[in-house]
Amino acid sequence: MMKITTALAAAGLVLSFLSTTASARPNAPLQSGAPVVRVAQMPKTVKPQFKRQHVRLVTDEAPGTIIIDTNNKFLYLVEGKNRATRYGIGVGREGFGWSGVVKIGRKAEWPGWTPPAEMRRREAAKGHIIPAYQEGGEDNPLGARAMYLYKGGQDTIFRIHGTNQPWSIGLNMSSGCIRMMNQDVMHLYDRAPVGTKVIVVGPGDKQGEVSFDDRGIDVLRTLFGG
Repeated sequence: MMKITTALAAAGLVLSFLSTTASARPNAPLQSGAPVVRVAQMPKTVKPQFKRQHVRLVTDEAPGTIIIDTNNKFLYLVEGKNRATRYGIGVGREGFGWSGVVKIGRKAEWPGWTPPAEMRRREAAKGHIIPAYQEGGEDNPLGARAMYLYKGGQDTIFRIHGTNQPWSIGLNMSSGCIRMMNQDVMHLYDRAPVGTKVIVVGPGDKQGEVSFDDRGIDVLRTLFGG
Protein backbone atom coordinates (compact mmCIF):
# COMPACT_ATOMS: atom_id res chain seq x y z
CA MET A 1 0.00 0.00 0.00
CA MET A 2 1.29 3.46 -0.90
CA LYS A 3 2.92 5.37 1.94
CA ILE A 4 1.93 8.99 1.62
CA THR A 5 1.58 11.98 3.89
CA THR A 6 -0.52 15.08 3.97
CA ALA A 7 2.64 17.17 3.97
CA LEU A 8 3.80 15.88 0.58
CA ALA A 9 0.62 16.73 -1.24
CA ALA A 10 0.11 20.00 0.60
CA ALA A 11 3.58 21.30 -0.18
CA GLY A 12 2.80 21.49 -3.88
CA LEU A 13 -0.32 23.51 -3.12
CA VAL A 14 1.75 25.93 -1.03
CA LEU A 15 4.00 26.58 -4.01
CA SER A 16 0.96 27.29 -6.18
CA PHE A 17 -0.56 29.62 -3.59
CA LEU A 18 2.66 31.54 -3.01
CA SER A 19 3.24 31.91 -6.74
CA THR A 20 -0.30 33.24 -7.18
CA THR A 21 0.15 35.70 -4.32
CA ALA A 22 3.47 36.89 -5.64
CA SER A 23 2.06 37.51 -9.11
CA ALA A 24 -1.05 39.30 -7.90
CA ARG A 25 0.65 42.71 -8.10
CA PRO A 26 2.93 42.49 -11.15
CA ASN A 27 3.22 46.26 -11.55
CA ALA A 28 3.85 47.17 -7.91
CA PRO A 29 6.70 49.71 -7.69
CA LEU A 30 9.93 48.81 -5.95
CA GLN A 31 10.79 50.64 -2.74
CA SER A 32 13.64 53.07 -3.05
CA GLY A 33 16.94 51.26 -2.68
CA ALA A 34 15.32 47.81 -2.82
CA PRO A 35 17.54 45.21 -4.53
CA VAL A 36 16.44 43.89 -7.90
CA VAL A 37 16.24 40.10 -7.84
CA ARG A 38 16.27 38.32 -11.19
CA VAL A 39 14.38 35.02 -11.29
CA ALA A 40 14.16 32.30 -13.92
CA GLN A 41 11.57 33.06 -16.57
CA MET A 42 8.74 30.53 -16.60
CA PRO A 43 7.27 29.39 -19.93
CA LYS A 44 4.19 31.33 -21.03
CA THR A 45 2.55 28.67 -23.17
CA VAL A 46 1.98 24.92 -23.11
CA LYS A 47 4.00 22.89 -25.61
CA PRO A 48 1.95 21.50 -28.52
CA GLN A 49 2.42 17.86 -27.48
CA PHE A 50 0.60 18.57 -24.22
CA LYS A 51 -2.55 19.87 -25.87
CA ARG A 52 -5.60 17.57 -25.69
CA GLN A 53 -5.60 15.03 -28.54
CA HIS A 54 -7.44 11.97 -29.83
CA VAL A 55 -4.83 9.19 -30.04
CA ARG A 56 -4.54 5.55 -31.02
CA LEU A 57 -3.81 3.79 -27.73
CA VAL A 58 -3.32 0.02 -27.65
CA THR A 59 -4.16 -1.35 -24.21
CA ASP A 60 -5.99 -4.19 -22.48
CA GLU A 61 -7.53 -1.79 -19.97
CA ALA A 62 -11.30 -1.39 -20.13
CA PRO A 63 -12.96 1.71 -21.59
CA GLY A 64 -13.37 4.36 -18.93
CA THR A 65 -10.02 3.59 -17.28
CA ILE A 66 -7.58 6.45 -16.71
CA ILE A 67 -3.88 5.72 -17.29
CA ILE A 68 -1.41 8.34 -16.06
CA ASP A 69 2.09 8.16 -17.54
CA THR A 70 4.08 10.37 -15.17
CA ASN A 71 7.32 9.82 -17.09
CA ASN A 72 6.00 11.35 -20.31
CA LYS A 73 3.49 13.73 -18.63
CA PHE A 74 0.38 12.28 -20.29
CA LEU A 75 -3.00 11.22 -18.92
CA TYR A 76 -5.10 8.87 -21.08
CA LEU A 77 -8.83 8.27 -20.86
CA VAL A 78 -9.41 4.89 -22.53
CA GLU A 79 -12.47 5.13 -24.78
CA GLY A 80 -12.53 1.86 -26.72
CA LYS A 81 -10.41 -0.39 -28.91
CA ASN A 82 -7.31 1.60 -29.92
CA ARG A 83 -9.05 4.84 -28.89
CA ALA A 84 -8.24 7.30 -26.14
CA THR A 85 -8.14 10.97 -25.33
CA ARG A 86 -4.69 12.14 -24.25
CA TYR A 87 -4.15 15.14 -22.00
CA GLY A 88 -0.93 16.88 -20.97
CA ILE A 89 -0.27 17.00 -17.23
CA GLY A 90 2.09 18.34 -14.60
CA VAL A 91 3.42 15.80 -12.08
CA GLY A 92 5.45 15.46 -8.89
CA ARG A 93 8.91 16.92 -8.76
CA GLU A 94 11.94 14.74 -7.97
CA GLY A 95 11.36 12.76 -4.81
CA PHE A 96 7.59 13.25 -4.90
CA GLY A 97 6.63 10.85 -7.68
CA TRP A 98 4.51 7.79 -6.95
CA SER A 99 2.68 4.91 -8.60
CA GLY A 100 -0.28 2.67 -7.87
CA VAL A 101 -3.84 1.74 -8.74
CA VAL A 102 -6.48 3.98 -7.18
CA LYS A 103 -10.03 5.15 -7.82
CA ILE A 104 -11.82 8.47 -8.03
CA GLY A 105 -13.47 8.62 -4.60
CA ARG A 106 -15.21 11.96 -4.93
CA LYS A 107 -15.31 15.01 -7.17
CA ALA A 108 -15.74 18.76 -6.70
CA GLU A 109 -16.30 21.78 -8.93
CA TRP A 110 -14.24 24.87 -8.12
CA PRO A 111 -13.01 23.16 -4.93
CA GLY A 112 -11.94 25.07 -1.86
CA TRP A 113 -8.57 24.49 -0.26
CA THR A 114 -8.04 23.85 3.46
CA PRO A 115 -4.29 23.66 4.16
CA PRO A 116 -3.34 21.61 7.25
CA ALA A 117 -2.70 23.64 10.43
CA GLU A 118 0.79 22.13 10.68
CA MET A 119 1.65 23.40 7.22
CA ARG A 120 0.32 26.87 8.02
CA ARG A 121 2.50 27.05 11.16
CA ARG A 122 5.54 25.83 9.26
CA GLU A 123 5.09 28.34 6.46
CA ALA A 124 4.34 31.16 8.92
CA ALA A 125 7.73 30.54 10.50
CA LYS A 126 9.21 31.26 7.06
CA GLY A 127 7.22 34.45 6.70
CA HIS A 128 4.60 32.94 4.38
CA ILE A 129 1.07 33.61 5.60
CA ILE A 130 -1.41 31.06 4.26
CA PRO A 131 -5.15 31.35 4.91
CA ALA A 132 -6.92 28.68 6.95
CA TYR A 133 -9.26 28.24 4.01
CA GLN A 134 -9.30 29.51 0.45
CA GLU A 135 -12.57 29.63 -1.44
CA GLY A 136 -12.73 27.97 -4.82
CA GLY A 137 -12.09 30.25 -7.76
CA GLU A 138 -9.65 31.22 -10.46
CA ASP A 139 -6.89 31.98 -7.94
CA ASN A 140 -7.27 28.69 -6.08
CA PRO A 141 -4.35 26.25 -6.56
CA LEU A 142 -6.81 23.39 -7.22
CA GLY A 143 -8.24 25.11 -10.28
CA ALA A 144 -11.67 24.50 -11.79
CA ARG A 145 -12.19 20.86 -10.83
CA ALA A 146 -10.75 18.23 -8.51
CA MET A 147 -11.03 14.45 -8.56
CA TYR A 148 -9.95 12.96 -5.23
CA LEU A 149 -8.00 9.70 -5.47
CA TYR A 150 -8.82 6.94 -2.99
CA LYS A 151 -7.28 3.54 -2.25
CA GLY A 152 -9.00 0.94 -0.10
CA GLY A 153 -11.70 3.46 0.72
CA GLN A 154 -9.18 5.96 2.11
CA ASP A 155 -8.25 9.35 0.70
CA THR A 156 -4.67 9.21 -0.58
CA ILE A 157 -4.37 13.03 -0.34
CA PHE A 158 -3.48 13.01 -4.05
CA ARG A 159 -5.80 14.59 -6.62
CA ILE A 160 -6.26 15.12 -10.30
CA HIS A 161 -7.02 18.83 -10.40
CA GLY A 162 -6.86 21.98 -12.44
CA THR A 163 -4.29 24.69 -11.92
CA ASN A 164 -3.94 28.46 -11.91
CA GLN A 165 -0.45 27.89 -13.33
CA PRO A 166 -1.08 26.43 -16.82
CA TRP A 167 2.58 26.93 -17.72
CA SER A 168 3.41 24.10 -15.26
CA ILE A 169 1.87 21.48 -17.58
CA GLY A 170 4.61 19.20 -18.85
CA LEU A 171 6.82 19.92 -15.84
CA ASN A 172 7.74 18.16 -12.59
CA MET A 173 6.53 20.71 -10.05
CA SER A 174 3.88 19.27 -7.75
CA SER A 175 4.15 17.21 -4.58
CA GLY A 176 2.41 14.26 -6.17
CA CYS A 177 -0.90 15.64 -7.41
CA ILE A 178 -1.71 15.47 -11.12
CA ARG A 179 -2.23 18.93 -12.62
CA MET A 180 -4.22 19.65 -15.76
CA MET A 181 -5.17 22.79 -17.63
CA ASN A 182 -8.56 23.99 -16.41
CA GLN A 183 -10.29 23.36 -19.75
CA ASP A 184 -8.86 19.83 -19.79
CA VAL A 185 -9.74 18.94 -16.21
CA MET A 186 -13.33 20.08 -16.88
CA HIS A 187 -13.42 17.91 -20.01
CA LEU A 188 -12.17 14.86 -18.07
CA TYR A 189 -14.40 15.60 -15.06
CA ASP A 190 -17.51 15.22 -17.21
CA ARG A 191 -16.32 11.83 -18.51
CA ALA A 192 -14.87 10.19 -15.37
CA PRO A 193 -17.47 9.31 -12.72
CA VAL A 194 -16.81 8.44 -9.10
CA GLY A 195 -15.43 4.90 -9.02
CA THR A 196 -13.28 5.32 -12.15
CA LYS A 197 -10.14 3.16 -12.05
CA VAL A 198 -6.94 5.24 -12.20
CA ILE A 199 -3.56 3.63 -12.95
CA VAL A 200 -0.60 5.85 -12.07
CA VAL A 201 2.57 4.63 -13.78
CA GLY A 202 5.57 6.05 -11.98
CA PRO A 203 8.43 5.39 -9.53
CA GLY A 204 8.37 2.06 -7.74
CA ASP A 205 6.16 0.32 -10.34
CA LYS A 206 3.46 -0.17 -7.69
CA GLN A 207 0.85 -0.06 -10.44
CA GLY A 208 1.77 -3.66 -11.33
CA GLU A 209 1.58 -4.95 -14.87
CA VAL A 210 -0.07 -2.49 -17.22
CA SER A 211 0.24 -2.45 -21.00
CA PHE A 212 -0.33 0.62 -23.15
CA ASP A 213 1.17 1.78 -26.42
CA ASP A 214 0.58 5.32 -27.67
CA ARG A 215 0.67 5.14 -31.48
CA GLY A 216 0.11 8.81 -32.07
CA ILE A 217 -2.66 11.07 -33.27
CA ASP A 218 -5.89 9.43 -34.40
CA VAL A 219 -6.16 11.40 -37.64
CA LEU A 220 -9.68 10.29 -38.61
CA ARG A 221 -11.17 11.14 -35.22
CA THR A 222 -9.28 14.41 -35.15
CA LEU A 223 -10.61 15.40 -38.56
CA PHE A 224 -14.13 13.99 -38.39
CA GLY A 225 -14.83 13.54 -34.70
CA GLY A 226 -16.53 10.53 -33.15
